[in-house]
Amino acid sequence: MSDLSHIDLNNVPEHVAIIMDGNGRWAKSHGEDRLFGHSKGVEAVRETLKTATELKIKYLTLYAFSTENWNRPQKEVEGLMNLLVHSLSNEVDEMNQNGVRLQAIGNIKGLPEDCQDSLQNAIEKTKANKEITLVLALNYSSKWEITEMVKTISKKLTKNDITENDITDELISKNLTTRGIPDPELLIRTSGERRVSNFLLWQIAYTEFVFLDIFWPDFGRKQFVGAVYDFQNRERRFGMVSEQINIIE
Repeated sequence: MSDLSHIDLNNVPEHVAIIMDGNGRWAKSHGEDRLFGHSKGVEAVRETLKTATELKIKYLTLYAFSTENWNRPQKEVEGLMNLLVHSLSNEVDEMNQNGVRLQAIGNIKGLPEDCQDSLQNAIEKTKANKEITLVLALNYSSKWEITEMVKTISKKLTKNDITENDITDELISKNLTTRGIPDPELLIRTSGERRVSNFLLWQIAYTEFVFLDIFWPDFGRKQFVGAVYDFQNRERRFGMVSEQINIIE
């Protein structure tokens, strides 16, 4: 299902998050090294971003590098960082042509300096775009994010800037790295794994999941449109029962 004839463009998720998994295994299955798989994964990112724009999705968050990924072989990590710098430098013009605004979440200060420079340059040059916001989760861990949020709110309590009664779901959300970004309505994970891997744990409380048995380099327009179609055919109850949802609608 790669065409949009079955998609209700007035009912697409505002925010889609994707765990891009399986680059290394894809490369191994093709007799190549892991870095080749990551470079092919960049092509899948381009196709995914293009499709998201066609679908009128406003936010697309991609889990690009987790804090746990530093534990991978040094050669692979260095290659990934170089690929990130190269990709960001090469994609800015196309992002501007397509109205893509770039943002990033995670411990950005923990990235190599050249990565930080390339990232900030791309963010600055695309900040006025309004068609879609591409959020890269880099050096990201949800447990790290939540820990940092607790530290921030604790400091506000200590300074008497807030009271205990001021601590609400809304305040917590405002002190996460995703502040200003709506929670994802759809989470897609490739590679056949059925877990969230420390990704947006607070934000996905009511997110719909789609798990696909393909590696990330094989993900494309057909799979993305199919996942959105699946999403549109689910009943999202948010703790209520079907009869209540029907009344609200």
